[in-house]
Amino acid sequence: MIDKQLTALLKLSSIFVFGLMTLPTVSKELPKSEGQQLVNTYCTACHNTGRIKHGLGYDADDWLAISQSMIDLSAVPEQRDQLIEYLAAHYPPNDDRKPNLVSGEATINFKEWVVPTLGQRSRDPVEDVHGNIWWVGQWGDILGRIDPKTNAMKEYALPTGAKPHSVTIGPDNSVWYTGNKNGTMGLLNPETGEIKEYPMPDPAAKDPHTAVFDQDGLLWFTLQQSNKVGRLNHETEEIKLVDMPTERSRPYGIKVAENGEIYVACNGSNCLVKLDPKTMATTEIKLPHADTHVRRLDIDSTGKIWYVNSGRGRLGVYNPANGEIKEWPSPSGPKSHPYALAVIDDIIWYNESGMRPDPLVRFDPKTETFQSWPIPSGSFYAGIARHIRPTQDGNLLIHQSATNRIILVEIGD
Repeated sequence: MIDKQLTALLKLSSIFVFGLMTLPTVSKELPKSEGQQLVNTYCTACHNTGRIKHGLGYDADDWLAISQSMIDLSAVPEQRDQLIEYLAAHYPPNDDRKPNLVSGEATINFKEWVVPTLGQRSRDPVEDVHGNIWWVGQWGDILGRIDPKTNAMKEYALPTGAKPHSVTIGPDNSVWYTGNKNGTMGLLNPETGEIKEYPMPDPAAKDPHTAVFDQDGLLWFTLQQSNKVGRLNHETEEIKLVDMPTERSRPYGIKVAENGEIYVACNGSNCLVKLDPKTMATTEIKLPHADTHVRRLDIDSTGKIWYVNSGRGRLGVYNPANGEIKEWPSPSGPKSHPYALAVIDDIIWYNESGMRPDPLVRFDPKTETFQSWPIPSGSFYAGIARHIRPTQDGNLLIHQSATNRIILVEIGD
C-alpha cells in the first residue's frame, strides 16, 4: 500500500525525487515506533536525521506546518498524520540550543514569502534595480524572482545539476548565478529564460560559490572546496583563477572595497585574504587563534572589514589602515556560530546559526551594544540564514532555506 501511495506522491514532487536519488537516507538511528518508516521514506530523502534530532523540536501543529513547507503530502493524508504524530512524540520542543536574545530599542519587521516549488532550499535573496527580489533554489536547479509590490513569483529552470549556490545582480541589472555542482557561472535572460553558461577553465575549479561585481564590471567569485578565487570578464568571456595562499582555506564570502581591492573570508583557516584587482595577487591577513573560521564579511564606510568568527562565536573587525583586529563575543556564546553578515549605515547585522531558533543580531560599533530577534518561519522557527544582503532603501534580505522562505527585514527608524 505504501509503495502505491508513494508512487502517487512522487508525481507531485520532482524535488523529492531528486532527494531520493542523490542524498543519503539515514545517518542516525530513529526511535523505533510506528511512523519510523515514514520518516525514513519522506524526511531523509532530502536530509539526514541529524537535522531532526538536533533541531528546535515542535508540537504537532508546527511539525505539520514545517512539513508542508518542504513536501506536499496531501495525496497521502493518513501517512502525513502518522508522520506528524511520530515527530511530535519523539521530537517535542526543547531548549538544547536556546539563544541569548538581547533586548534593545531598535525595531524590525519580518515579511515572508514561501517560494512555489517545495524542497528547493531557497537561499541568497538579492534585489535588482527595479526592486525585484531574486533567489536560487539550490536543490531544485531553480532561479526565482519576486515582485514585492504584487507578491507575484516566477521560477526559471536552470541546467540540471547546476545546484546554484547564489545569485548576483550585475551593474547592468543582469542576473548571474554560481553553478556550485557543475563548475559554471551562469547568466539568465529573464525575458526568454535562456541560460548562458561559462564553464571553469580548470577541471580542479569545481564549485563556484559566492560572487560579487567590482567597479569595472568584473565578476569575482569564490570556489570553496577548490580553494580558489575566480574573475570573469563578461565582455571577453575570459575566466582567470588564483589559488588561496594557504591550503584548505575554503574561500567563502567575498566583498569589494571602495578602492577596488577584493576581500575574501576563509571558512577553513584563520585568515582573510586581499586580492589586487589588476594582478589578482593575494595577501593573507592572519587572524588571532587557530580555531578561527570566517563565513562572511562586509565593509563599512571607513573601509574597515567586519567579519563573523564562526569558529569561536565572535564578531570581528579588521582595520586595513593600521592592521588592528578586534573581536566581541556574540551574545549566545562560543557555540553560536555566526554565519551571514551585512553592514548597513555602519550598523552590523548577522545571525547566530548554531542556535535554535536562529537569531538575527544587530551590533552598534559606536556603543558596542547588541540586540537580537528570533528569525521566524511563519508561526514557527526553523532553519538558518546563510546570506544577508541590503536592499536599496536600507533594509535586509535573508532566508530560511529549510522552510523555503525568502524574508525581507524591514528596519525601523
